[in-house]
Amino acid sequence: MNKKSLKTLEYFKIIEILKTKAESSLGKDIVDELNPMKELMEVKNAQDETEEGVNIILRRGNPPLGGIFNLSSEISRAVKGGILYPSALLKIADSLRVGRRLKSFIRSDREDKDSFYPILEGYIGDISTFREIEDEIENAIISDEEISDNASSALRSIRRQIETKNSSIRSKLNSIINSSNNKKILQDSIITLRNDRYVVPVKQENRSQFPGLVHDQSSSGATLFIEPMSIVNFNNELKELKVEEKKEIERILKDLSEKVAEISEYIMSNQNILAKLDFIFAKAKLALEMNGTKPILNDEGKIYIKKGRHPLIPKNEVVANDIYLGEKFSSLIITGPNTGGKTVTLKTVGLLTLMAQAGLHVPCDYNSHMAVFNNIFADIGDEQSIEQNLSTFSSHMTNIVNIIDSLEDNSLVLFDELGAGTDPTEGAALAMSILNYLYDKNIMTIATTHYSELKLYAIATEGVENASVEFDVETLSPTYKLLIGVPGKSNAFEISSRLGLQDVIIEKSKELLTKENIQFEDVLANIEIDRKISEKNKAESERLKKEISKLKEELEEKRQKIDKVRKNTLKEAKIEARKILEKAKVEADEIIRELRDISTDIEKERNKKIQESKDRLKNKLNTMDDDLADNILGQTSTNPPEDLKVGDPVKLLNLNQIATVLTEPDKDGNLMVQAGIMKVNVNLSNIEKTKDQEKDKTEHSTKGIVRSKTRSIKTELDLRGKNLEEAMLEVDKYLDNVYIAGLNQVTIIHGKGTGVLREGIKQQLKSHSHVKGFRLGKYGEGGTGVTIVDLK
Repeated sequence: MNKKSLKTLEYFKIIEILKTKAESSLGKDIVDELNPMKELMEVKNAQDETEEGVNIILRRGNPPLGGIFNLSSEISRAVKGGILYPSALLKIADSLRVGRRLKSFIRSDREDKDSFYPILEGYIGDISTFREIEDEIENAIISDEEISDNASSALRSIRRQIETKNSSIRSKLNSIINSSNNKKILQDSIITLRNDRYVVPVKQENRSQFPGLVHDQSSSGATLFIEPMSIVNFNNELKELKVEEKKEIERILKDLSEKVAEISEYIMSNQNILAKLDFIFAKAKLALEMNGTKPILNDEGKIYIKKGRHPLIPKNEVVANDIYLGEKFSSLIITGPNTGGKTVTLKTVGLLTLMAQAGLHVPCDYNSHMAVFNNIFADIGDEQSIEQNLSTFSSHMTNIVNIIDSLEDNSLVLFDELGAGTDPTEGAALAMSILNYLYDKNIMTIATTHYSELKLYAIATEGVENASVEFDVETLSPTYKLLIGVPGKSNAFEISSRLGLQDVIIEKSKELLTKENIQFEDVLANIEIDRKISEKNKAESERLKKEISKLKEELEEKRQKIDKVRKNTLKEAKIEARKILEKAKVEADEIIRELRDISTDIEKERNKKIQESKDRLKNKLNTMDDDLADNILGQTSTNPPEDLKVGDPVKLLNLNQIATVLTEPDKDGNLMVQAGIMKVNVNLSNIEKTKDQEKDKTEHSTKGIVRSKTRSIKTELDLRGKNLEEAMLEVDKYLDNVYIAGLNQVTIIHGKGTGVLREGIKQQLKSHSHVKGFRLGKYGEGGTGVTIVDLK
């Protein structure tokens, strides 16, 4: 990049401001080396770095960058086996700490899913942390010249011994200086140090009366500083302890230095990364201070600066302007009065372009477009500044010659007062020729001028556009507002008239102008009037547009608030309803649990009572069986029947009742018969065969009962709604009936419910004589709500 242009456009002033934003000397060194870049991707990457830094500062505040040092000499000393001073070790610990804190700083911000800093995270991810060494240094070293007692147990022990020895020496010396015998001998009753040994001041004439070693004397010679013989050994021991202390400190520092040497490569890598991060955050701080934005970059020479502001003019004084170039025209000619802002416009375009190519955000509105040029050339005079214009034709032409000789593709050229300082006609012709030359080479050019010929040139030439800086004739002051597409009017006659020049002179001046010039100035005047009217209408339109937009935003905001309130109300209502339901569910579960407990207790009590009733019934039946057996055995048959088969009719002698044989007689002659609904165990001696008529009658009666049972009995029994006691009686009776009816399988419906009824029926079926087996229903049969019973 052209060095003269960098100076002319005051780029280095921006660099000096940027340096103040860096925290470390390393960051400032990078700033010193910062030059505008020429590669589009490099510039984009640098702009992205700055943007990430800005976003982090806006979200989290300034990052913790204190403690970044240039450790090159310290690390080199450690690697060579040298012992580092405490101050050097503290700097290394600070450097390790800042790296660790930066990692934590970025990690904390990444907890927010919306935050994303790929470039900075890449740098910080490469930082190595050594918390153990960092803590060890901080634990061992208090300051640049002080080692902590905690550095080692040996050092702590030595220092305790030194403290004890000091106390003993001072105690001994206090007894010496406070002795009444010694007060006349001593110059003062004080204890002092000479050559790191405790001494007392003794008068010169009393030297012989005070045994000890002389270490010093006063300038007058009247006082000798003597170490009493009684503490010489103490001082020797103290000195030995201090030697041990020094050796232990050296050992500690050597150990720490060796540990630093082991990680020296990581420390130096960290140093480079931290310096880069300091530089990036310096760029971010400058962007925030200048209200800068990230421009949209291109390498096609297209510039569209929205509300651009010169960064070196105070914010309360600078006028923001829209400046564009490279889309419909490649040359822009700016006209207008002196001190009207033409030079500021040139410098604004040039400096903002340099800043953008250096990776700095530029002070303009969002979505501004900046081009990346291979070179930027500026001819604004050898001593040119924003306040002065001291250029001459010769200096201008020297610069122009150098620019044309150094010209390369994709360049931006800025000319101030092109062709000035010589004959106007020749100067205008020369200026147009230079502009044509640059236009033919497709060089982006902005030039300022006073020549009317260049205004006409811009109007007549395609790809060249007029612009002007506005001047308020009423106040005789510039507004510094740039108007692209409008050539500037000199306003010389109007200004002279306002300043009091006689009308006769002004009219005579107008007569001296050519007719074409007068018409051209009149056209410019009319254009200016139309422009102001257009600007006024535009301003009013913009105002109304903003009001409408503001009303729309307010309505939208109110709508969003209403939606938010509605959503919050619904959300709160749902939450409250959920709480009520959860509470009701808990209460219901508790009630159900209590009911189950009560039901279980009741069922247990019922089962107990049923069992007691069954036991009583069983006892009565046993008694009746015994009585019946006694009665039956009371009468015997004189002719016991033989060859009895199941189903044969017999007569019970004692009961005088016809019965049916259910089982064949055993070896003792006992068998089971059924008389009506009662089954009885009898002996062959108590029965006799009936006659055929009686047999037919009995068979007919029995078969009738069986047919009746078969027709009336159902294959399922519904117990739902009954308690366990009622259900068990129903089941017992039902099983007798289905057994008599000869059914093989039946279904007992007990429902699912609490399971008490199912379990009670299950226990009953296990011990029932008619039951061959049972199971719960399958899918399609009723599931756990029914029990399928297989009969014998």
